[in-house]
Formats: sequence, structure tokens, C-alpha cells
Amino acid sequence: MSIFDELIDRTNTNSYKWDKYTDPNVIPAWVADMDFKAAPPILEALDKITRHGVFGYSHCPDELEEIVVERLRKRHHWEIKKEWIVWLPGLVPGIGLSIRTITKEGEGVLMGTPVYHPFMLEAKAANRALIKVPLVLQNNRWTYDFEALEAAITPETKLFLLCNPHNPAGTVFTKEEQSRLFEICHRHGIVVCSDEIHCDLILDEHKSHFTMATLSPEAEQNTITLLAPSKTFNIAGLGCSFAVIPNDTIRTNFLKTKAGLMPMLSSYAFEAALAAYRDGAQWHEELLGYLRQNHDLLYREVSSMKGLHMVPLEATYLAWIDTRATGITNVAEQLEAEGVGISDGAQFDGAGFIRLNFACPRERLEEIIRRMKTVFE
Repeated sequence: MSIFDELIDRTNTNSYKWDKYTDPNVIPAWVADMDFKAAPPILEALDKITRHGVFGYSHCPDELEEIVVERLRKRHHWEIKKEWIVWLPGLVPGIGLSIRTITKEGEGVLMGTPVYHPFMLEAKAANRALIKVPLVLQNNRWTYDFEALEAAITPETKLFLLCNPHNPAGTVFTKEEQSRLFEICHRHGIVVCSDEIHCDLILDEHKSHFTMATLSPEAEQNTITLLAPSKTFNIAGLGCSFAVIPNDTIRTNFLKTKAGLMPMLSSYAFEAALAAYRDGAQWHEELLGYLRQNHDLLYREVSSMKGLHMVPLEATYLAWIDTRATGITNVAEQLEAEGVGISDGAQFDGAGFIRLNFACPRERLEEIIRRMKTVFE
């Protein structure tokens, strides 16, 4: 039996994921929050802080910054300097800060859609012009329509928001795809903000994550890379993310924009990140094996359901399922009525799709599938 098979009762724990539905019979499979306990080294680190009993202001441990530098060198083939790292209380704030650092009100923020909805929400909240270009399905994977992307650029377009690996489409963009994307952006004077929070959740063992900043010195100087241990190690609620910004001017402006608006990170956040990156490798490897099995089970079952189409994911634990051929217009409502809570694709600018989180014990996933079959017979 896998450690990930444990059924943990998250009801009545003030869980954002589990408290969404008033009906206790609904299984939540929506927000990107795994139903697994964190790795034992993380729990031990948090317990040590609790037993110490003092929760004052904290700064980043030197060891954590050294581990981040070494991790990016080994896993991303990227030699960075410690001073390029800016710690953040979440990745979404990093998106908002990037938008406000690079663009002025009224200027354009470009992105491919569907996409993680805070990309759109943060651009709108900052009164920036939102430029959306639909992704295209090629060779059974979602990618950019580069011609349409370039055609959408205006002289006021200053920032491109990249999600890699992609949420919700599950694509791991290749070096070649990113080279073409950066060439277009650089030629038009556009900086790229690359959200790589899912980079350690590669499901397709024939794929590997590539960081745009490593393309060239020009790419390094014209990108903001956002990373976090939160999705990989299920510690999002602790609030620990970081930006890597090699360009001194962009980083200085980013810090000015951040000043006074973001809280300091807690000792819980820093120590959990340190334990995850330093001691969580075995847990992470077991997690990937479990998620791959869950993915394959869900993919097989969804492919047999009438009117549904799912592209195999290259990364993430968030299935992107096309329901348009079912003819059902209120899919989310019907699934909820049968006890499955999913994310409606319209939220990501993908009407007619649903996003389903399969990072849960297999017994729970099997029950989700059973309930889905009552809707898509």
C-alpha cells in the first residue's frame, strides 16, 4: 500500500478546497491542492518550529538560498546568483508584481488561452490591456499558434505571461517552442514572465522541463522566472514562492513595486521549503509514480466516456477534459449533482472544458470516475 493511498478527512478543517460545497457528499476535485500529507521531513521541520514556540519575523536561511542555486544548476542547467532571488508569499503575487513592474496602465499583457485564471485577473486588476490568443491542438498536444500570437502584438504590448508547464493544458513546452516564442517577444521588445510552478511535476517520462531564461544571455536578461515548492510538495498554504530576476534594472523595479505591499515570509514557509528541497527527493519520486498511475487510470476511463476527450498530460495533476461533444451545457452543475466538484473551463477562458484534479488517493479517484460515468453514459 502506498503512503498516498491514505484517505485523510479534510472536512471541518477550514479547507478552501473541501469547504466549497455545502453538500458533504461532493468530492472536491477542483483547486490545485493535493489530498496527500506533506513529506515527513517537512512535517518534522514544522513541528520543530512549533515546539520552539516563538513565531517572530524571519529571513531566508542561507542554506535555502544555496540549495535553490544548486537545484536550478542541476535540474534547470541554469547558473544563477543568490542576489537574483526575490522571495514572495505566493506565486500569484509574483504575477501581479511582474505586470506592474514591466507595464504601465493601458499597456498590453499577452498570453495564450486557456490559461491559469490569475493571469487574466491580475492583468485586469492592474488596468492593463489583456491580449488573449487561443492555443491550438497539434499532434495531440496543446501549443501556441505563433503566427496568431505575433499578429496580436501591438506597439503597446510589453509583457508575455508564459505558463510552463501549462495549467490547465498540461503541455511541457520544448526548447524549440520557447526559442520561437522568445524570438517573437524579443523582436517586439516584450519581456517574458515565466510561471514554472509545475516544473517538478512532469508526468511524461520522455519529456523534460526547459527554462526559457537558459536560452541565451538575451533571454536571461529579459525574463522573470517564478518558482515555488508549493504545488510539488503540497505546501501552498504556507506561502513560499520566489522570482529569479537576473536583470538588475528589472529586479530593482520589481523590489520597489513589492515594497510595503507583501508580508515577510514566516519561519514555517522558509523551513518547509528548505526541508522539501533538501530532504524531499524520495517522497517526490514516489509522488510522481503515484500521479502517473492516477493519470493513466483517469485517461483510460475518460476516453471511454461518451462525448469526452482528454489529451494525455505531459505535466501537472490537472486533467483538461473537452466536454463539448456531449451536448451538455451545464456540465459543472450536473457533475456536482452527482457528487463531483470540478473547475469549469470557462474560468480559464476555455468554455466547454472542465479541469479535474486527480492528486488524491486512488480509491477516491475511482469513486470520482464512477460518479462521472453516471453523467457521461
